[in-house]
Amino acid sequence: MNRTALVGLCAITLSAFATLAQAETIRIANHGQAGINAMKSTVARIEKKYGITVEVVEYPSPDKDYMTKLLTELGAGNAPDIFSAPTTAYVADMVAAGYLAPIGAEFKAWDGYANFYDVAKQLAVSPDGETYVMPFMLGIQEIYFRRDVLDKAGISTEQPKDWADLLARAAEIKEKTGAYGLLFPAGVSWGTGAFDEGFQHLLVGSKTPQLATDDGKLDLTGEGVKDVFGVYKELIDKDLMPTQPLLGPEPWVIPKYQMFPEGKLAATTCGSWCYIFDWGRESKNPIPDVEKVVGTWTIPGQTGGQYVLANLAAPWGVNAKAENLELAKKVLMEIGSVETQVSYAVQIGNIPASKAAAQDPEFQKLTELVPIHAAAENGVYLKQASGFATVAEGVARATEALLRKETDAAGAQAILVDYAREILGEEAVK
Repeated sequence: MNRTALVGLCAITLSAFATLAQAETIRIANHGQAGINAMKSTVARIEKKYGITVEVVEYPSPDKDYMTKLLTELGAGNAPDIFSAPTTAYVADMVAAGYLAPIGAEFKAWDGYANFYDVAKQLAVSPDGETYVMPFMLGIQEIYFRRDVLDKAGISTEQPKDWADLLARAAEIKEKTGAYGLLFPAGVSWGTGAFDEGFQHLLVGSKTPQLATDDGKLDLTGEGVKDVFGVYKELIDKDLMPTQPLLGPEPWVIPKYQMFPEGKLAATTCGSWCYIFDWGRESKNPIPDVEKVVGTWTIPGQTGGQYVLANLAAPWGVNAKAENLELAKKVLMEIGSVETQVSYAVQIGNIPASKAAAQDPEFQKLTELVPIHAAAENGVYLKQASGFATVAEGVARATEALLRKETDAAGAQAILVDYAREILGEEAVK
């Protein structure tokens, strides 16, 4: 090889090494092995497409510990470039704190935007009208009931018409089978799930269907809020739902993973993931023929109507202080791909936010989730508002008092209102 060619080859080689050495790194926070597994193929695709290194920073589980660490690092200015929030409830507060970069323009210009369900797009809009998160997965929640238990006892499995009908059905179940008739998550040990997996189901069909007001306040003193606590009180006072397990650690374990499979609890709120992970093929205590013996009811309204509650499941956003915002936003769009959505559906059981997932061969294999995915077309939701995380904690405290029979519905509402005012300030609560 002549000297000129050798020099040229060395120059090319050195240039390649320099490019590799200078390749940008995007740091992504993730937590829980299922979520990390779901992201693997996406990480590889991003690295190949953009010629960058993706560093997955593993954060602690559960969600409460994850958020504690994430908020600490965001406050210190050293959080990863891209991260998720457990639910919509956290987003408005993170926006108010300046932690999330706006992505509305990029999201609407992205070729996958048109296929997203309207409810997903709407859930992602913050109080200021801007979008800060990629709403790539939906949590679709309903009431799941033991069809076999009700059929054997001669109890109707028809959709309850309203709250009174739902409570009457729960009472009939207890009377004829001895099983608890209905579970709504409650109490301090259940944490934000007392709101996310219980309280808000009833709220959207109450006289106070939204907490966020036009003037930016939280309507916690509305009549509907008290009425929802009244449903909890009736279930507890009439012994229609198990209360002792809810006062201990990991309150979901006994009622959902033991009592429901054993037929000792006949109905409970749950989400799309339950058919797979709580009682199906990935469960430690599966219910045989779960798709046949476990049916679903939409949430009835206080005086009528039916509601399919939708929430954002771990929406992803970009750190407002990311070193390369433009690149981070491009990476975020890759996370929103149908491929990633289906991967999360397989690993975690939530519902893809894109209608296009319905045609994906891998998603079609998830026969438990396909009909729930279609139901997202009619999903309802609570509008975002700053302070929702505090409301969720307040609901947990209020329902704890109901579980211990220390108060009534009005007293529970007062606990919620007082807590929210103490944390957020008097002016934040209507």
